[in-house]
Amino acid sequence: MAKQPNKTFAGTNIQEVRQQNAQSAQAAQAGQFGTEFAAETNVQHVKQQNAQAEARKAQNVNQ
Repeated sequence: MAKQPNKTFAGTNIQEVRQQNAQSAQAAQAGQFGTEFAAETNVQHVKQQNAQAEARKAQNVNQ
């Protein structure tokens, strides 16, 4: 496969990653999280998974 400019061997767009990193650095300096962080995290689902993990841990301790 011929190397494409601005792409890694795996196909990652280098320029896009640099732009995302710059935006992330600006948000960090401003003390903000990107909207992506909050939008992609389902808090209820995470809490449910944590509760299930705790239940399994307690079950394993009692065996």
